[in-house]
Amino acid sequence: MKQDDRQEEPEEEFKKVGGAMSNCGAAIDGIERFESPDKGRGLRVSRSFRVGELLFSCPPYAHVLSATNRGHYCDFCLNRKESLARCGKCKKAHYCNVKCQKGDWAAHKLECSAMLAFGDKWGPSESGRLVARILDKKKTPKGRRSASERILLVGDMQSHAAAPDTRQADAAGLHRFYSKHLDFPDSEELIGLFSQVSCNGFTIEDEELSHVGTAVYPDVALINHSCDPNVIVTFDGTRADVRAVKDVTAGQEVLTSYIDLLYPTDERNDRLRESYYFTCDCAECRSGSKEQLKLKVRKRGASPETVNATLRHARKTIRDFREDKRVKTPSELLEMCERSLEELGAVLADANVYVLHINYQAMGVCVYQGDLRAAVRYGEKLLTPFSQLYPANSPNVSALYLKLSRLYFALDERSAGVGALKKAIGIMEVTHGKDHPYLREMHKLLQQTSPPGNTMTP
Repeated sequence: MKQDDRQEEPEEEFKKVGGAMSNCGAAIDGIERFESPDKGRGLRVSRSFRVGELLFSCPPYAHVLSATNRGHYCDFCLNRKESLARCGKCKKAHYCNVKCQKGDWAAHKLECSAMLAFGDKWGPSESGRLVARILDKKKTPKGRRSASERILLVGDMQSHAAAPDTRQADAAGLHRFYSKHLDFPDSEELIGLFSQVSCNGFTIEDEELSHVGTAVYPDVALINHSCDPNVIVTFDGTRADVRAVKDVTAGQEVLTSYIDLLYPTDERNDRLRESYYFTCDCAECRSGSKEQLKLKVRKRGASPETVNATLRHARKTIRDFREDKRVKTPSELLEMCERSLEELGAVLADANVYVLHINYQAMGVCVYQGDLRAAVRYGEKLLTPFSQLYPANSPNVSALYLKLSRLYFALDERSAGVGALKKAIGIMEVTHGKDHPYLREMHKLLQQTSPPGNTMTP
């Protein structure tokens, strides 16, 4: 799909209310749908756009807040807020105010009664919750397009019939938890809808690329993939914003990345085939311009057999770490990272992507443990390689600078914090726009932490 302590629940509670809205769509200025000879449907620009310019925005056709984020974000607008009020019925959904509660009721009512009925056993998957909301919304009279379907109807999104096992389980969960509230299509159509969500759903992320929720944006889903993208999709609450990260000239196709671009070509394409059922043939995949640096070896004269065996071991270590995160303690995970870095470091360079991956995981574990000094030490090892290996104006780079700036400030290293924060702001002004709420928060922090007369951003 196109990624701690909880605050106490507030005492204020809302009463159940009703209401729903529907909007008519229109064409998108400067953007046109076309048929690509190699990729099928796509979008291209009919005028030029400069770096940082907004191509278009799109509200979600349907969205869900991740269950783990409830109490921290409003279930309706997905804005982060310290004091949220609960739904007076289920006590689980949280809202900024009555307006947000009313706005969400048309979608939340599907879950509200079921949450009460199932109690702690309530547990549909996130994609199942999203599919339920799509099914409910599709009851809108035919011919009425939502504001997220200006150029593509939700029912016309791409789907694939492969890998049905997970979708069968999700469909079973949907029947279990929503049987009293939804009219279900036949099994084939339902599995097809899960496939559409899997191929076209977007993970809504915050400024540090942490998972907030999931949504479907039909118009945005028309954008094809490239490992050398010219636009990026970021989020302002529930809204998806498509911005240029390169200058885009009239007639060019609009291209974004569906995956993390840090990894080498073969692994990127493995991930694309597994999740989206195609192989990328973009200029970056053909040239492999960063391949040598991504797979850089430290040990001169190491045999190809030794290098390949170490790379296989690195990939296995990463897979094992993902599994072990569920069962091992933070101390055990950190020990696992340190042991792996020592083993891999004998052959692979510090800039090798697999060494970087493990350093990143170690940084996260240290933050969780509260060892901020160690987290900074691991994070600083990532800065130069990330800037070299990711495309220009990458949110992965800005997120790293932002994480480090917060660590520096927590350690009372104001100068380093200000420097990292300015770097993050410089990138995010391109990817998110200068008036984004995240940028306003960051500028406010910069003014509070910069020495007098030194508050200018890059």
